[in-house]
Amino acid sequence: MNNVILFDDGSRDHLLPLTYVRPVCELRVGILKIRQKWERWLNAKSSFITQDYLTAKYPIRVEKNNYVINGSVLPSDRLCRLVEQLDTNEALMQNGELIAAHLNDKQFEHLMKEEEIEELQGFELEDDTPFLKINRLHDLFHFNDQAIREDFELLTKDRTSQRLSSSNRLIGSADDLFIEEGATVECAVLNTTTGPIYIGKDALVMEGALIRGPFAMNEKAIVKMGAKVYGATTLGRSCKLGGEINNSILMDCSSKGHEGYLGNSVLGQWCNLGADTNNSNLKNNYAEVKLWDYALGRFAPTGLQFCGLIMGDHSKCGINTMFNTGTVVGVAANIFGAGYPRNFIPSFAWGGTNGYTTHKLTAMMETAERVMERRQRVLEEEDRGILRTVFEQTAGFRSWEKVLLQ
Repeated sequence: MNNVILFDDGSRDHLLPLTYVRPVCELRVGILKIRQKWERWLNAKSSFITQDYLTAKYPIRVEKNNYVINGSVLPSDRLCRLVEQLDTNEALMQNGELIAAHLNDKQFEHLMKEEEIEELQGFELEDDTPFLKINRLHDLFHFNDQAIREDFELLTKDRTSQRLSSSNRLIGSADDLFIEEGATVECAVLNTTTGPIYIGKDALVMEGALIRGPFAMNEKAIVKMGAKVYGATTLGRSCKLGGEINNSILMDCSSKGHEGYLGNSVLGQWCNLGADTNNSNLKNNYAEVKLWDYALGRFAPTGLQFCGLIMGDHSKCGINTMFNTGTVVGVAANIFGAGYPRNFIPSFAWGGTNGYTTHKLTAMMETAERVMERRQRVLEEEDRGILRTVFEQTAGFRSWEKVLLQ
């Protein structure tokens, strides 16, 4: 089995707030996380080069021979063949950026010390080498259609789907539908003419759900009665979905369980949208959407006309919340009240249009413990340490704290 070490590159800061609590390769796009894709493609076990405060949860494991791979890059068949052909002193580059290298343990030590690696030979990838790279937040939902299709082929090749119950209506080819063992789908309408549909192990699709591919729901995810699902949409493990959704990704254990619309959006883990929450994904003047970029410290153009909500882990909103086009919510925020909140909400914010106070770290962790306990999960000490660091790192964005100190 190969040893893969996935590293964060400069895209990491542009992918905040989602990467405050995880390495880039732990982002889910398509059906799988980026890390899981590389593990399957290369028959590998993996570890991480990431921020110091994340290493207790995401450590590095170095062996005699290592493939060091950019964690923002999604594998493709051709790219993986090129990676596997690398000798131990060779690297793949694109426009001067490292994509992958094959290093022995001594060479890796030089890399970590930022020392020159003797005899390392770099090969520039040809422009037509196909792969996706996640550089900005909106790339996640923008590339999700292609990523679902590629993951579907990877996960289902030479395998047989569980039979679809006769209570359902399938529009399109059964070859583009795969139901894992233990999943339950009853009295739903599934349309694969627009893309494949993947139903994960022990997942549940309730009566009256309308689903158009490409769509993926991972293990123990739930689509509730009457939900309206447009592609390209992904539900992570143990997510709950109700209402209407379009071209969005929910990371593990997040819930949009009620009526309301979510479009062209990404939610981190342990998020919850209150009943009848809606987001705008199109400006009234149909202009290009700008999105807050932590690395630039300003709103940056996306090149997209449709762009909705980005929400960091452990953030929540009350019932009837309205999110404006291109809103970025940080980690552990709690948003509620009438009107449209601002389209950049810092981490650990508590409030809405009437103003914010700080969501105290101790209270936030107590809530997280209760939320996670409902799903037989524990807030580990490593996670507590990460949240403490994020609380400290994001203090500068909470402008109301500066006012109180004056």
